[in-house]
Amino acid sequence: MTEQPTPGAEGMDTLPMPIFPLGLVLFPGAKLPLKIFEQRYLEMTKACVRDNSVFGVCCILHGQEVGAPAEHAQIGCSARIAEWDMPHPNLFHLMCTGERVFRVLDLRIESNGLITGTVQWLTSDTAGVDANSFDVCRNALESFAKQAGETIFAGPPQFDDPEWVSYRLSEFLPIDWQRKQALLEQRSTAQRLAAISRMLQPA
Repeated sequence: MTEQPTPGAEGMDTLPMPIFPLGLVLFPGAKLPLKIFEQRYLEMTKACVRDNSVFGVCCILHGQEVGAPAEHAQIGCSARIAEWDMPHPNLFHLMCTGERVFRVLDLRIESNGLITGTVQWLTSDTAGVDANSFDVCRNALESFAKQAGETIFAGPPQFDDPEWVSYRLSEFLPIDWQRKQALLEQRSTAQRLAAISRMLQPA
């Protein structure tokens, strides 16, 4: 499962990647704790650890995390295993970190039920950030971090980075998965911040 990117459309790369449908939306820079026990995902995890490769997380639209392959969103986020423990042969405890947003171009189901997709990395447009929207979002995130503690973040805080702030609020805001998915799919940092700042305004 070693990553071997090839040139893709719009100047971006495509590569094969195992897809893990989950009942959540993963964002770049987010922590993702997992317990792995299904055989297909045990094999995926072993390969990712061996090759230091990533897997894709896509939010489930219909179906469940276990059993038959679920129908999932076409835009997701890659995850890299940061820490792992294997207390017995049929269980992994993982701490993963979200990395990059991608679009699934095509899928196939392996004999063990694992979904493998060809994915295309998606870029972000970080231009045109509105100062007022950014201030509202940054202040809200700093206030949240003071209450929750900065250990909630996967890495050092980057409160001056509009994209990082927008992803952290997308991660932590108590909103439904549909709105989280819409924030992930939004490729403009300015538009993502504007949407979040509206959510933060008093009703």
